[in-house]
Amino acid sequence: MKKTLTSAATVRVAFISLVSLGMLVPMYLLVVNAFKSQQEILANPFSPGFGSATFQYLADAWNNPDFSILKGYGVTIALVLCVNALAMAVCAPAAYVLARTPTLLSRLLLFFFIAGMFIPTQVILVPVIFVLRTIGLMGTMPGLILFMTATTIPFTLFVFFGYIRVLPRSLDEAAAIDGAGRYYTLWRIILPLMRPIIATVFILNSLSVWNDFASPQMILGPGSGVYTVTTGVYAAVGQYSTDYTKVFPTLLLAVIPILVIFIVMQRHIMSGLAAGAVKG
Repeated sequence: MKKTLTSAATVRVAFISLVSLGMLVPMYLLVVNAFKSQQEILANPFSPGFGSATFQYLADAWNNPDFSILKGYGVTIALVLCVNALAMAVCAPAAYVLARTPTLLSRLLLFFFIAGMFIPTQVILVPVIFVLRTIGLMGTMPGLILFMTATTIPFTLFVFFGYIRVLPRSLDEAAAIDGAGRYYTLWRIILPLMRPIIATVFILNSLSVWNDFASPQMILGPGSGVYTVTTGVYAAVGQYSTDYTKVFPTLLLAVIPILVIFIVMQRHIMSGLAAGAVKG
C-alpha cells in the first residue's frame, strides 16, 4: 500500500513538474530575448545570450513614442482598483445576506449569479456594446469599469459566500445581543475576519483585469485615446510585429508589474484559500 502511494505521488510530482516547465518556457523566451538583437533572436532564441545582452532595447521600449508604458500602467492600475472596489462593495453585503439566509430563494439567487462564471466574456461583449452606446458610456472608462466589474462579480460573490457561510453564527448572535444591526455586524465583525479571502480575491481579480485584452479593445477602442497595458502593447508592436527587438522588450515591460505583484502576494493567495479550506 505504501509503495502504491509513493508511486502515485511520484507520478503526480512528475506531471506537475512537466506542466510547470511547459508554462515557464514562454516566460523564459520572453525574458532572454528582450535583451538580444534581431539576429541573435532569429539564430538562437533559446540561448541566454549573456555575452551580448543589453538594456538598450528595454530603454527604447520604455521611451516608445507610439505608446507610453507608464501611462498604460496608470490606466490599468486605476482600472484594477476601481473594479475591485466596486465588486467587493457589491458582493460583500450580498454574500453575507445569502449566506445567512438559508432559503430556497437565496440559493436560486446564488446559482443565478454563479452562472455568470460559465459565460465567456467575449460572448456578451457585442450586446454590452449596444447597451453602453445607448446609455452614452461607450468608449469611456466608466463604461469599461462597469462592464469589468460585472464580469468579476460572479467569482467574487461565490468565494465570499463560501467563506462567510462557514463563519460561526454565534458572532452574529453576540453582536445582535449587544444591539448591533446587520450592517454594523458585517462591516465591523465579519469583514475583518475576511481579510485573507479579500486579499485572495483582490489578487485573482487583478490578474484577470490586467491581462484582459478584448474588453478594453472593444469598449474603449482606438478612438478614445485611452490605452490599458494590453491594448497599448498591441497598438505599439502591431506595426513592428516582425521586429522582435521591439516586441519582446515591450511585452516584458507589460508583464513585469503583475508578475512581481503575484510573486510577492502569492503567500496571501495560499493563506486565503487554506483558511477557507480549513474553515469548511
